[in-house]
Amino acid sequence: MRLYRPIGYRELELIANSQFLAFPPRLPSQPIFYPVLNLDYAIQIAKDWNTTDPNSGYAGFVTQFDVDDTYVFQFEVQIVGSSQVHKELWIPAEDLVEFNQHILGEIKIVAAYYGDGFVGKTDTNTNLPIAIDRSIESIESGM
Repeated sequence: MRLYRPIGYRELELIANSQFLAFPPRLPSQPIFYPVLNLDYAIQIAKDWNTTDPNSGYAGFVTQFDVDDTYVFQFEVQIVGSSQVHKELWIPAEDLVEFNQHILGEIKIVAAYYGDGFVGKTDTNTNLPIAIDRSIESIESGM
C-alpha cells in the first residue's frame, strides 16, 4: 500500500539520518503515528499546518512510501474529516519499529513547502533544505 506522511523539518532530518529507511520514534506527547492514504490530504497538512508551526521549523514536507500490504491491512482506516480525502492509519507509537520494518524501499520526499518563519537555505533544483539535500547526495553516492 502506498502511504504519505506530512512532516516538519526536524522529522525530515531524523528520516535522513536513517538513510530514508525509517520514521523516528514518537515523542511522549505523540501516542500514534498517522500516515495518510492520499497525496492531497498530506499536501494540505504540510502546506497549511506545518508551514505555520514553529515546532515544524515553518516547513512542511510530504513523504511517500510503500508498506507491505499483508502487514498494513491490520490497521483500520480512520476517517478524520471528509470521507473522500481525510483518511489515515493510526499506528500505536509502540508499534512504529515493527511498522518501519515493513516499509518497502526508501521513504521519498515528494513535496516541500516553506512558511514565512522558515530560516535556512534551499537548493533551487530540489527545493529541499541544503543540509537535507546533501544527505541525499551522500546516500546516492555511497558515502
